[in-house]
Amino acid sequence: MPSLISRTPGPAGAGAGAPAAEPSRPGRDPFFDNAKYLAIVLVAMGHSWEPLPGSGRLVETFYTFVYTFHMPVFIIIAGYFSRGLELRSDRVWKLVTGLAVPYAVFEVGYTLFERLTGSPQFPLSPLTPYWLLWFLPALFLWRLTTPFWETVRWPVAVALVVAAMGAVTSNIGGDLQMQRILQFLPYYVLGLQLRPAHFDLVRRRAVRIASVPLCLVALAAAYWAVPRSTTSWFFRRYGAEQLGSPAWSGAVVTLCLFTCAVVLSACFLAWVPNRRLWMTALGAGTLYGYLLHGFVIKGAVKLGLFELDVVSTPPGRILVSVVAAAVVTFLCSPPVRRVFRFAVEPRLGWARTPKRTA
Repeated sequence: MPSLISRTPGPAGAGAGAPAAEPSRPGRDPFFDNAKYLAIVLVAMGHSWEPLPGSGRLVETFYTFVYTFHMPVFIIIAGYFSRGLELRSDRVWKLVTGLAVPYAVFEVGYTLFERLTGSPQFPLSPLTPYWLLWFLPALFLWRLTTPFWETVRWPVAVALVVAAMGAVTSNIGGDLQMQRILQFLPYYVLGLQLRPAHFDLVRRRAVRIASVPLCLVALAAAYWAVPRSTTSWFFRRYGAEQLGSPAWSGAVVTLCLFTCAVVLSACFLAWVPNRRLWMTALGAGTLYGYLLHGFVIKGAVKLGLFELDVVSTPPGRILVSVVAAAVVTFLCSPPVRRVFRFAVEPRLGWARTPKRTA
């Protein structure tokens, strides 16, 4: 699984997340690779803003704006390329080797990293995903439930009810960060319902033009909201009461965040280039960038780089953003993918029982 979202061409169900065959779209569509690359850049930039000391209202505004849609758009595309997933033995094997095994490898890797960089007692806890690793078990579980969402009537509405129930409940527990799995579920289910025509729609010139004022309004709303709310809502890690709000507000916020995320995801996709560019090949390596950039961010924190005086200045914050974008771009590149393929895309054919012949 070379990217966060598997895109093996072929008929529906041809792979763990393979898209349905579209006669008018032979091979890989560069639009989706471009979208994945641009989204992973936003993810890395957002993570680089988190440790900034006294980041200020302007940085918090952009942080709020980006966090409204950067993971939802990833998850929507993941759902789109999971259409028709059949839970046959070979498909489940691909899920295990493409998601569960890398999760285990990087849980161990990040644990060793913490122990070697100042936290010798840092626990190895597979049921408590390390920081950004929550996405792997989440995608694993979402894909296992794909046949249900492709069978049930009104799947997005049902998934929203599930997410709302998660947001109003504060005793779900932290195993595999189930709060996040439940609250981000509607975006995956929405992706399952989308078809190429929906993406063609958001790529129209009229939508691109309309997205500009919509994004400006969203930025203004984020600027207004920064001193009045907490960005913890965007992480989907907690129930409403854990964030100091009445339980019923969790359902309201779930619907509001879903609406805002879908609108801003459409605005983002409207500006994604349709043609093959220098970034297109990098979109095939987003899983590498996602899993590896955490070492760079955490390493910079431990080295005290975010405490440097220059980082507290506006040019310094811009520099941090540019460096984060450059680092994740490098981590998505073919040379890095060749070096770390053993961990991200382990070849485990030797561990599989040979097919029995009649």
